[in-house]
Amino acid sequence: MVSRYMRTLLYPLIALGLFGADWPQFRGPNGSGLCPSCRQLPTEFGPQKNVLWKTELPVGKSSPVLAGDRIFLTASEGDDLITMCLSRTTGQVQWRRSVPAARREAQHALNHRAAPTAVTDGKSVFVFFADFGLVAYDFEAKQRWQLPLGPFNSQHGLVASPVYADGRVILVCDQDTDAYIMAVDADTGKIAWKTPRHVINGYSTPIIYRPARGPAQVIAPGSYQLTAYSIVDGEPLWFVRGLTCQPKSAPTIAGDIVYFNGWTPGNDAGEQVQLPTFAEVIAAADANHDGKLSQTELPQPWQPTGTWRAIDLDRDGFLNEREWTFFRTRRASRNGLLAVKLGGSGDVTNTHVLWRFEKSLPDVPSPLVYKDVVFLVRSGGIVTTLDAQTGKVLKQARLTGALEDYYASPIGVDGKVYIASEHGKVVVLRAAGDWEVLAINEFDSDIYATPAVSESQMYIRTQNALYAIGSFN
Repeated sequence: MVSRYMRTLLYPLIALGLFGADWPQFRGPNGSGLCPSCRQLPTEFGPQKNVLWKTELPVGKSSPVLAGDRIFLTASEGDDLITMCLSRTTGQVQWRRSVPAARREAQHALNHRAAPTAVTDGKSVFVFFADFGLVAYDFEAKQRWQLPLGPFNSQHGLVASPVYADGRVILVCDQDTDAYIMAVDADTGKIAWKTPRHVINGYSTPIIYRPARGPAQVIAPGSYQLTAYSIVDGEPLWFVRGLTCQPKSAPTIAGDIVYFNGWTPGNDAGEQVQLPTFAEVIAAADANHDGKLSQTELPQPWQPTGTWRAIDLDRDGFLNEREWTFFRTRRASRNGLLAVKLGGSGDVTNTHVLWRFEKSLPDVPSPLVYKDVVFLVRSGGIVTTLDAQTGKVLKQARLTGALEDYYASPIGVDGKVYIASEHGKVVVLRAAGDWEVLAINEFDSDIYATPAVSESQMYIRTQNALYAIGSFN
């Protein structure tokens, strides 16, 4: 790492003119993971190499977002839910504000109170904490408004990040009961619309689609289907069936196609189980004839492979028709990456799904579409590339030297693909269908956040610090 003295002298000069391209939300402009204007990002870097600055942070798993000379991210300490603003030039903390947690939501061990990523409209920053709700700050740290939300009924905890479009902050609150999507006026914090979602659970951040005619649309994956909503009033416009029950990846748009990946344990090809209808199982197993199912009543072949809690959605100890239908659909669903032509009306599954791929899929990382190639990274360090137009497999191989789990999403910039592993290895690939590993860069802390990029810098958040990566050449 260069000395603090050298950074003080050089980095303000390097920074001049570099803040034209922002990275305003999770995975950058409209969640694409791309920065076409970025150049000269280093291939080799680490805690002591090509580091422009490093700032220690409280713990959080949200990704950094960029606006002008500001970096925004969230964290938590105890019951303080923290929003921070750092200088992109120096890494110094410009301000730090917090709200108190209203409660502690249930969450998966890999989830975190500060997992959802902030979004900015260039004037304000909007943050979501499942333990509190939505909060808006201006760039000078003044709280503009807050909107308490919850409590929520989610087995693993809400984790979808808010997105911004046309003066509204969009938030998906998928949960086991009473799921919804909402739009909030960015200036006032008032709810513009709130639409129920007939899904069970989901953890995916939505994206915005702007058709040639008509208003923008919000594309939001959920259990078993992906739905597009009007940004004006939240009306559902079109949907695609065939997803799994727990989507975690975010969709991405390239041209007139939206790509989306969904993976859930037990839903790979060949693992499907056809269960009877609710009427059939009630007739066969409802011993006390109360019209619902207890765990002791359910025969072993029909028991869940996971926990009863995962299918007892209202937590009353029994399964009703809605819960059994969810469970039955889950056992029959198939994991897959879908390429879907954008637009249409109503159910477009049979007319707009261009292709589907079902082998070696990611759990959490989102697909990256770069140079007409789809990049997928699966835990265990398996990378698959597909032709974006046809779904044809171009290459599938292991990342030797980085065979571990992956939760951050890949980004594509400067002819390279950057992929951060859970235990702090950032793999750099040549961005091509027949990719090759250019470097494996090791950090000294875990990485769950997706890097942010702008011009010739990349910002990597580990569990305890934020690094600005760039070259002094």
